[in-house]
Formats: sequence, C-alpha cells, structure tokens
Amino acid sequence: MNETFLTIAATALYLGATVLIVLQLYRGSEYAGGQRPAILAAGFAALALHGLLLYSELLTAQGINLSFFNAASLTAWMISALLLVSALGKPVETLGLVVFPLACASMLADLGFPGRHMLADEANWELRLHVTVSILAYAMLTLASVQALLLAFQDRKLRSHHPGGVARALPPLQTMESLLFEMIGLGFVLLSLSLLSGFLYLDDMFAQHVAHKTLLSIIAWIVFAALLWGRYRFGWRGATAIRWTLSGFVLLMLAYFGSKAILELVLHR
Repeated sequence: MNETFLTIAATALYLGATVLIVLQLYRGSEYAGGQRPAILAAGFAALALHGLLLYSELLTAQGINLSFFNAASLTAWMISALLLVSALGKPVETLGLVVFPLACASMLADLGFPGRHMLADEANWELRLHVTVSILAYAMLTLASVQALLLAFQDRKLRSHHPGGVARALPPLQTMESLLFEMIGLGFVLLSLSLLSGFLYLDDMFAQHVAHKTLLSIIAWIVFAALLWGRYRFGWRGATAIRWTLSGFVLLMLAYFGSKAILELVLHR
C-alpha cells in the first residue's frame, strides 16, 4: 500500500473540505445549506483514506505501532470521525476549520518522521480498552476546546456589534454553547472511564514513566468536573466556561502528548 499516495490524497480532501468551510463562513448562512453535503462528502472521503493509511502504519507483524506521530495521527483521525458523525445531525462542521488541517499535519508528520513504539499482540484486552477509551476522551475534549475557541470568537464579535459574515454564518450563540457542554459532558464520561480502567486494570498507573501523565489527567478531570458542576449549580457560561474548557484541554494535551513526546523524541524510550 502506497503510504505517500494515501497521505497526499487524504490531505487534499481534508484541505478541500476546509476551503469549503471557509467559503461557507464568508458567504453567510444563506450559502451554508447547499455547502454542507460537499463538506461532509469530502470529509468522509478523507477520513476513509486516512483510515487506510493508519491501518497500514499501525498494524505490523510485531504488534500495534503506537509511536508518537502514529498516535497523533490516530487521535486526529478519531477527532475527525467524531466531528463528521456529529455533523450529520448537528451544525458542527465549522469545527473542521481547525480539525481538518490538524489531521493533515499529523499525517504529514507521520510520513516524514516514522517511529516505532510497539504495543505487542499479547497485550491484554484491558490495556487495549484503556488506550482506546483514552484516545476517544482526548478526541472529544479536543473538539470541545475548538468549539470553545469558536464560541469565544463569536461572543467577541457580537459584543463589538460588528458580527460580520463569519459570525453570522455560525449557529446562534445559545446553540453553540449547548453544543459545547454536550461535548464536554461526553468527553468527561470518557475521561472518567479512561481513568477508571487504568486504575482497575493497569499495574503501573503510578510508575515513574507515567506518574506525571496520570497526575495531569486527574487534575484535568477535576477541572472538567468543576466546570460541569459550575454550569449545573451556578449557570456558568461565556468567558468562564471557555477559560475552564481550555485549561482542562491544555492539561490533557500535556498528559497525553507532552509526556509521550519527552519519552520517545527526547529520551528515546
């Protein structure tokens, strides 16, 4: 299987979908109705090619290769998949403006800097479950952070009384905020399951090489729990919700990829 061809083809389709989103935003909501099918078609086609690429890179004779850039590409694929599936029923395709270019970057980095970090075939199903749920949690909360950034942009434009074409093309502010908390809620459940599966099934959750990852993940869980409680108890919204969402995401990013980058790319472990 030609990995270079798959990378170029998937990148072209992801970028094509991104261009369509940009056109939708700048031409306004009247243009959006006819544009969504093309965005979704290009996105799903890119997702399929990206999936074939991952299949060839992840599954090896020695086991599953979860090197840093392979893991980043897999996470980007899951984020894109969650976005596209969600966009079938909700107006969230605008998030592709950030998500799709990130997916392109992850594939190109994986092609240019291949690595090896094997999860052996004999790894138990509990470990595989923990890894899968962890990546899903990160993917969903990444979508929530992108949604928070768009919400911040929209809120700023509306407060300035100069919303412009981009802000007008986005769903209403209340809808955007509801979507944000739906994503956070689902991401929080997945993050809870990730931590629970780690504590139940893994013997080394606090081993030296993952102690900081575990600690950062727990702090991120506390941040998102506090945000959801604040929303329920005090009606937190707007700038407060955005700050808490982005803080939790930064902690998760450091936990999931910061430690992996240091161990693999710096310490070569």
